[in-house]
Amino acid sequence: MTKSKITKKEMAKQRTIITLMALLLISVGIGFSFVPLFKGLNFGLDLQGGFEVLYEVESIDGSKMTNNKMTATYKTLSKRIDSLGVTEPEIILEGNNKIRVKLAGVTNQEEARKQLSTVATLSFRDSNDNLLMDSSVLNAGSAKVSQDSSGKPAVLLSIKNKDKFFAITNKVKDYENNVIVIWLDYEDGKNSYANEQSMCGSSGSNCLSAATVSQGFASDVIIQGNFTEEEVNNLVDLINSGSLPSKLTEVSSKTVGASFGDATLTKTLIAGIIGVTLIAIMLVSLYHFSGIISSISVLIYSFLVFAVFWVVGGVLTLPGIAALVLGIGMAVDANVITFSRIKEELYKGKNLQYAYKAGTKSSLRAIMDSNLTTLLVAIIMFVFGESSVKGFATMLIITIAVTMFTMVLLTRVLLGLFVKTGFFDDKTNLFIRVNKKDIPDISKNEKQRVMPFAKVDFLRHTKKVVAFSLIIVVCGIILFGVKGMNLGIDYQAGSNITIETSEKLSKTAIQKDLEELQLESSSISFNENEADIRISDVLGAAQVNKVSHYFEDKYQAKVDIGVVSNVVKEELTKNAIFSILLSLIGIILYISVRFRFSYAIGAVVALIHDVLIIVSVFAIFHLEVSVMFIAAILAIIGYSINDTVVCFDRIRENLQKQSNKKLNDASFSEVINQSIRETFTRSLYTSITTILPVLALIFLGSSEILNFNIAMLVGLISGTYSSIFIAPLIYYWKEKKNLDKGIDTKRKNKYHDDVEEKKIKGVNC
Repeated sequence: MTKSKITKKEMAKQRTIITLMALLLISVGIGFSFVPLFKGLNFGLDLQGGFEVLYEVESIDGSKMTNNKMTATYKTLSKRIDSLGVTEPEIILEGNNKIRVKLAGVTNQEEARKQLSTVATLSFRDSNDNLLMDSSVLNAGSAKVSQDSSGKPAVLLSIKNKDKFFAITNKVKDYENNVIVIWLDYEDGKNSYANEQSMCGSSGSNCLSAATVSQGFASDVIIQGNFTEEEVNNLVDLINSGSLPSKLTEVSSKTVGASFGDATLTKTLIAGIIGVTLIAIMLVSLYHFSGIISSISVLIYSFLVFAVFWVVGGVLTLPGIAALVLGIGMAVDANVITFSRIKEELYKGKNLQYAYKAGTKSSLRAIMDSNLTTLLVAIIMFVFGESSVKGFATMLIITIAVTMFTMVLLTRVLLGLFVKTGFFDDKTNLFIRVNKKDIPDISKNEKQRVMPFAKVDFLRHTKKVVAFSLIIVVCGIILFGVKGMNLGIDYQAGSNITIETSEKLSKTAIQKDLEELQLESSSISFNENEADIRISDVLGAAQVNKVSHYFEDKYQAKVDIGVVSNVVKEELTKNAIFSILLSLIGIILYISVRFRFSYAIGAVVALIHDVLIIVSVFAIFHLEVSVMFIAAILAIIGYSINDTVVCFDRIRENLQKQSNKKLNDASFSEVINQSIRETFTRSLYTSITTILPVLALIFLGSSEILNFNIAMLVGLISGTYSSIFIAPLIYYWKEKKNLDKGIDTKRKNKYHDDVEEKKIKGVNC
């Protein structure tokens, strides 16, 4: 008998060691794969330098800009960017009449501006490049996809000046080489049909088409050839863009030097690595072996996020990296919830096998609800956000999707493999940091020994928390009235000039420089070897070049200039307010459907509290409010509701257990207190694991996202205590008056019905 037991233990030990070694080998392989994967990503201009510009598109003839006209303009810009040699440009249609162009790696902003903003010119020429007609003979933007007589794809041109078109085509039909060549942005001396005949129609040529003319035409004509459907659609767009009398007005721009990008990338990566390392150390110290498995999952999670981002062709930006690091902290939450549930079952006297099954099953709904609410906010950010906010939202959506696979499914499967070996059955301290002496023997009717915060009345302490928050908000309101908010360039329009140089700069010298440039500063600040200058003037393209060259020549400096017009300021402000309100409405609807409306009221009050705390702190310390500040607000809304949902889920679960009892004020408040006690440790650990990478980014990351990370830190702290003290309190006040009627607890728990334990002699009896 003894021999048999020893053999089983040895086999369990061998299986555990083999499985763990396999996991470690996979982790090492993933670690080495990170470098080539990371190098294969497309980096945004804030990480490698470049040029970004936002254009307002208008028709010269005053006609409305339709979707077709915007698409045609988009195609024209794409073709022009090809000639700049940019490998991964971003061209984004924003609203009904704006196009944002991001050109990472571009070094000559003057050439880029000139190339992009020139009105598209369509011309008809003969085989010797002589001009025959311009776009005035066509109805503007009216080219359509059609078919030739044999049913093949073709292009239909709508002729406006039929007399002129007939006279020229009738003349060309008698030429020795009777073709009419259609050009977009033809340049004398650079373009030639003789040289580009073989390339005509391809993406690398300004020659769009060469049509043979056999007779004069006095009506609409069809350009036919061996075109594919895609080639015809592209040709229609290009012809329309060239015949479209449109103009591009620059409403904002930003230039980033390559050195800025390199330094930013290095700092942020180091901060990210340190943040993730701190999370791993914390997980192992809190959960021992389970923490090791969770840390491996974090590594796999990070790899998969980058892999998905690479597959979808995403462009990695600074906000994207911030979302990734934040996402890691949020992803760990799924494991913390699961581990907390497993420990609770062990403290009730269950064996490890049962505790694992019950813990993983009972935690699933809270994980699903908390991630779905965060996903809802991320989608709102993506749909209504602009530029950097949209990039942040894209990465956040990817991290949530990968979280559900790695931190929910993968971690559970890996833990299950080790639990099934039986090796940890009597080693719960090694497995998940639960001392064996703290597990009661239920066969001897022993009571639960470990009950964290059993004597703490959380609801009683809410007045102190509310008073603390009120003090912060009142101080914020007072200082807002005295000094106002420190609005960044995004929300007050103007230009921001950043100068990096090895020379010693002074405020007096910079002011003299601005006087010489006939500019007036609204603020000048210094950070190490950088000077940040804010001016109220909205610099035009020529002024940007002049200012940039001035500081480059005088100080041998690297210059970064951002420009935002009033048009952009008003739209960003409107979108920011709309996004926050829409997030709150979406959360109310979701919580009302998944829980009850009274829960939704508590959740939204807590979220409004978090937003007010962040805004108040920024008003008190006069920190800059930028687009990324709004991204932080939205991220905190998603994160804070995550915490609140977990607490509410436990309240609902505990109320379901009381469904056969009539609750009074004391018993109802005790149910809420018990729920907070059971989730308090998890909320604390989750917040710490999220705060760690944010702190790393604050102290070691780029200054460009410093205020974003400060907003995140303040929001994480306020979100943690509002989900513990404020949201449950509001729910308690709302439902207290319904005690006589009885609280509805009949809504069934789809994900964690009671797990029926089979009592097996020698195992759990």
